[in-house]
Amino acid sequence: MKLISNIKGEFQRFCMILAFLVVLMFQSDISNLKALPMDNYQGQMVIEELRLKVPSDAKAAWLSAEKKIWDPWLSSQDGFMGRQLFWDKEKEEALILVNWKNKKLWKSIPMSEVNIIQEKFEDNVKTALNINENPFVLIHEGELEKLG
Repeated sequence: MKLISNIKGEFQRFCMILAFLVVLMFQSDISNLKALPMDNYQGQMVIEELRLKVPSDAKAAWLSAEKKIWDPWLSSQDGFMGRQLFWDKEKEEALILVNWKNKKLWKSIPMSEVNIIQEKFEDNVKTALNINENPFVLIHEGELEKLG
């Protein structure tokens, strides 16, 4: 009789532990456990955001140099998905949004290569405007993540 009582007690404890584990398992948010911090996530599309001062008298030269210098180079980069150019007449500012497949591909481009293209861009503009200094001042450089 004592043996049956012990077995019954052990079985009740086992059932209680099992019930506790089942409740615990369904109470946890599994999606949160699988989520990665955004800083470490390299597979999501990212948008490079550039804002620069573009005086109205230099707008045509800016747009021409963008199309002649940056467009072909960007098109040859792994992960490049296109870009959009905007110009704010009142502020005389340009907004450039460059779409990249993911941050890893974008950031894998050597800065030395980007600097060479930037120098070609500036040389093209200076020649077109017959000036010695690049008239376009970088105001902001950042990145955006696409939602939804």
